[in-house]
Amino acid sequence: MASVLVVGASSDVAHRLIPELLAAGHTVTGVARDASRLAAFGSEGFHAVIGDALDEAVLADAVAQASAEEPLSMVAHLVGSIVIRPPHAMKMDQFNETISTNLGSAFLTLSVCGKAMMRSGGGRMVFTSSVAAGLGLVNHEAIAAAKGGLEAMVRSAAATYAKRGLRVNAVAPSLTETRMAEPLLRSDAARAASEAMVPIGRLGQPEEVASTMAWLLTGAPDNMTGEVLHVDGGMGRVRAMG
Repeated sequence: MASVLVVGASSDVAHRLIPELLAAGHTVTGVARDASRLAAFGSEGFHAVIGDALDEAVLADAVAQASAEEPLSMVAHLVGSIVIRPPHAMKMDQFNETISTNLGSAFLTLSVCGKAMMRSGGGRMVFTSSVAAGLGLVNHEAIAAAKGGLEAMVRSAAATYAKRGLRVNAVAPSLTETRMAEPLLRSDAARAASEAMVPIGRLGQPEEVASTMAWLLTGAPDNMTGEVLHVDGGMGRVRAMG
């Protein structure tokens, strides 16, 4: 079994991913700011690191804990935000925060964790993008810029570290039933409009994203790297008729 680091362990997707990894016998270290959200995992095979994913010292401590008994070989990055606002109504500090939260934390995870993983022979990393990275959506400019940058980073990192044993991939969900999405789904009309955008006619579920990430970490073939798996009900690639 392997040692896994989950950055953004308080998210709803992480709350499906971590139990799946623990049930498979892996040890998991989770990084999050909200200690109460990590208490649900108990202590059997799980180690909590409380802090900000944009703090290099916090990530370094998490890597050290994850590597204490066996080399760190799997990393999942689940830090993110949803910002839907047109550019003319967004201040630069809001834009910068969106980039920092979604892309900056991913780059820091890649840098700190990748360095440790290469020392022990490599491993697998998976990041969280969005359907908005590859599909022009109204008022999504900031999050599209952040996630588009993340996907480009994943492809470049896959090339940089291919011969160092690191496999780097991402998942790109559509709107998913999580706490983060609740403000966008407050009314029946808003929910119906969101569902109508998805060819299969429903929102994504956090367990669907989690199981895809788990597969990329544990089951995907070794020659799969630099890929973005679209877990979006066909929204980014399919046009349903009728």
